[in-house]
Amino acid sequence: MARVVVDVMLKPEILDPQGQAVANALPRLGVTDVTSVRIGRRIELEFSGDADQDRVRQIADQLLANPVIEDFTIHTDERVEA
Repeated sequence: MARVVVDVMLKPEILDPQGQAVANALPRLGVTDVTSVRIGRRIELEFSGDADQDRVRQIADQLLANPVIEDFTIHTDERVEA
């Protein structure tokens, strides 16, 4: 069994209102040294066998992320037991 993690984030040039809201709230909690916050999504895909990285990239590009405004990274989660 293989688990693949896809992290999806807005591209740097796209405004992130959720991240801005968190950044604005941090000083009220006494946190003043955070200069930027970006909010994203983490998607975990579990495969019954080995994960085909090309297929995962296709899934991420066509279904999980909007390539116009989002970037994604893919990595294998090594913690899955067979």
